[in-house]
Amino acid sequence: MTDHPITITPNPHRIRVVLGGTIVAETTRALTLREAGLPPVQYIPREDAQMDLFERTEHRTHCPHKGDASYFSLTAGGVEQANAVWSYEAPFPAVAAIKDHLAFYPNKVDAIEEFKD
Repeated sequence: MTDHPITITPNPHRIRVVLGGTIVAETTRALTLREAGLPPVQYIPREDAQMDLFERTEHRTHCPHKGDASYFSLTAGGVEQANAVWSYEAPFPAVAAIKDHLAFYPNKVDAIEEFKD
């Protein structure tokens, strides 16, 4: 994996995800995943998300470095975004920490805010 480095570190800051003016997830337990040349991604524990706003879809993708991802559509504040959220339910051992966490496409939510206070 040296040609495709992935690091996962706890993020000590508060992360808040907003859609349709509604907070759909908020946590101080996010994990920041940095992968090769890609922008960092915040993975939020499912317990810190409003899971009643999420609906599992049939969409799936495979990452050769992380495993198979499942997807959720998100509806909040009158806004619906298909496949806005992904999750690795059985990630590869090297990235096992992201199991049962959710990641959000920045262009499918109003904001992914990080509070560094």
